[in-house]
Amino acid sequence: MTFDTTRALELLRLGTQNPGAQFHDGQAEAIRHVVENRGRLLVVQKTGWGKSSVYFIAGKLLRTSGGGPALLISPLLALMRNQIEGARRMGVRAETIHSDNQEEWEGVVTRLRRDEVDTLLISPERLANSEFVADVLSILAGRLSLLVIDEAHCISDWGHDFRPHYRLIQRIVMNLPRNLRLLATTATANNRVIEDLRATLGPDLVVMRGPLNRPSLFLQTIRIPSSAERMAWISENLGRLPGSGIVYTLTIRDAERLTEWLQQEGFEAECYTSRAGERRQEIEQALLHNRVKVLIATTALGMGFDKPDLGFVVHYQAPASVVAYYQQVGRAGRAISCAYGILLSGEEETEITNYFIETAFPTPEEVRALLELLQRCPRGLSVPEMMGGVNIGKTRIEKTLQLLSLESPAPIVKEGTKWILTTADLCTEFWERARRLTHLRHKEQRQMQEYVDLKGGHMEFLIRSLDGQPGPITFPAVEPLPTTPSIAVVDRAIAFLRGRDIMIEPRVMWPSGGMPRMDVRGKIPPELRLEVGRCLCLWGDPGWGIWVRRGKYEDGRYSDELVRGLVEMIERWQPDPLPTWITSVPSKRHPALVADLGVRLATALKIPFVPVIVSAKAHPPQKSMLNMTQQALNLDGVFEVVTEAVQGGPVFLLDDMVDSRWTLTVVGYLLRVQGSGPVYPVALALTSKS
Repeated sequence: MTFDTTRALELLRLGTQNPGAQFHDGQAEAIRHVVENRGRLLVVQKTGWGKSSVYFIAGKLLRTSGGGPALLISPLLALMRNQIEGARRMGVRAETIHSDNQEEWEGVVTRLRRDEVDTLLISPERLANSEFVADVLSILAGRLSLLVIDEAHCISDWGHDFRPHYRLIQRIVMNLPRNLRLLATTATANNRVIEDLRATLGPDLVVMRGPLNRPSLFLQTIRIPSSAERMAWISENLGRLPGSGIVYTLTIRDAERLTEWLQQEGFEAECYTSRAGERRQEIEQALLHNRVKVLIATTALGMGFDKPDLGFVVHYQAPASVVAYYQQVGRAGRAISCAYGILLSGEEETEITNYFIETAFPTPEEVRALLELLQRCPRGLSVPEMMGGVNIGKTRIEKTLQLLSLESPAPIVKEGTKWILTTADLCTEFWERARRLTHLRHKEQRQMQEYVDLKGGHMEFLIRSLDGQPGPITFPAVEPLPTTPSIAVVDRAIAFLRGRDIMIEPRVMWPSGGMPRMDVRGKIPPELRLEVGRCLCLWGDPGWGIWVRRGKYEDGRYSDELVRGLVEMIERWQPDPLPTWITSVPSKRHPALVADLGVRLATALKIPFVPVIVSAKAHPPQKSMLNMTQQALNLDGVFEVVTEAVQGGPVFLLDDMVDSRWTLTVVGYLLRVQGSGPVYPVALALTSKS
């Protein structure tokens, strides 16, 4: 097929809604390469260059000339929604099948059968679904004109955002006809990733690689260890930043807290994390149309989000690698002359990124425990059943099973809800890859800290880290932003954190299999459940968290300030009916710590403290139990209640730390059985697990 330059330009202008749009350097050449079928192509171009225009225009031209539909594998829903909108403006009939639009699947499949779909967008996870492969891919198999792999660095172990299901693409590519057009695109691929992609997509892979410099971006790094001070800095400087933008956080917890703080400070702010659910599209549109000043986001927003006039990207903590940082900061300043990329470095970031690095792969002990458990159960086990047999967290179990099932050959397979052993052994290359990549991630983490310490030359550093050629570096002539927040705003941020009570939600079900010593299973009767409780802070928070840590591990006694904090929290809360007495959870390891706090809290509230709960037997520390079932069983038969001492009125049940909520659930159940009134849990800190 011959490339029609005039028609391609018309499609570009329709897609971008810009009647004067022209191709960026290399765009027309990439489209020509695909259309004229000059071999498999990898396009490595910076964010905002227009990679989606390449594959949609190429697909449309192929379709117009009588070719079949295109299949686009794309990693994130935000990316899909963005891309479909632009594709449809070109007249491309684009459809998607993903976990959030199941009600549309039947209609999409019907249109595929009628050949009424030009481009089908799917996530790589769809490739692991046997029904999808049988019902949908089979329709496309003989008619496909183009396979597009977006964010192709996700295929590579060396890529900063490797996604295990991208492994399945390699198996598909191996079975493709050599003359089938294949286009892979990414903004972040260093030399190592490119070589890995050559091995995956074919040694004859043609690479078109563009420059990495972003002359519209002003980059600055600022170390501000305390999260309260970073919250204050953002509040003080947000109004100085142009237009609307994104603040990236490493955790959902930080995103939610920072959003609430900025809203309290009077800013139009929204939170975008994996918990956004059905509101994701609404939140994306609010940012795209400048209805919010700032989106506080985790990497759930991630790759491909396209807002050409984004005025700033601020990082609340340093991400794990320079490559990931370039990907995220590159959201800003695509079509404007000046945008800010500000990285705020905090004391907790290394601990957080270390956690992500060290938990990316299962340990040999975890794999051995799961495989031995499955060996004892030839009919297979579901994840809830495995949780009763191994002391491994649910998320860890699920991740380990997923990684093992994607190996080739795979030592396990899933049939329905059950996982079953195969005859294959786990190859040693799995562990070699885990060691190699863990070492690489730590190296990237150290490189990111070098970037944080820079006083200048930020863009040059990023380009060299991506194996690019810096050349002449230009950036906007603007003044750097202040490096410290004012004391008054910091005090306000700390007060916000201290006044941010956290709910303790009651459990409503006993664990799968029940609690044999307590002789309970299934639903917890409503009259024997906890009431909704309150907690003063999250463990490690800069408000009360510092005082909690000091009391538990340094002073051996919780301070009077914490007692006052609990009293103020209860006054804000006003539980109804108001408890008439207090009791506390006993501890073998720290027998006086919580009881002493309870006595002082009772005195401040002018109600009695009545110690009615005793530990009947020793048990391992609750924090050593790693999943819900093990946490519950660890407490089965541990506590007893002194029946004659129980008072009939509503009661505050006090503990210092809340982790799984099983301790409070079990003790609260026993109190209700022995005749207490409603049980309101109260605690100092929720841990990260809870």
